[in-house]
Amino acid sequence: MLKTVAGIYENGQIQLSELPQEVSDKAQVLVTFLEPGNVDPSKLRQLIDQLETIAGIQQGFEEVNAGQTRPIEDFIQAMQQKYDIAG
Repeated sequence: MLKTVAGIYENGQIQLSELPQEVSDKAQVLVTFLEPGNVDPSKLRQLIDQLETIAGIQQGFEEVNAGQTRPIEDFIQAMQQKYDIAG
């Protein structure tokens, strides 16, 4: 599972803007430094959503390769809930 949260790096420390849910007390992380002022704060949430979508696609490939599939209706329902789309 990949979980992306925003944060600030200052004086050798990273301060997360929120505590990640469903993450154990010890977890591997990847840290990406963004150029100051180059990311519009209003678009940061969109960037995080895109990263989580990529992670979900990767997880889907792993499940298919392992023979763990689910009915397409379950996928459609999950996407409708995630994006608040009327069915």
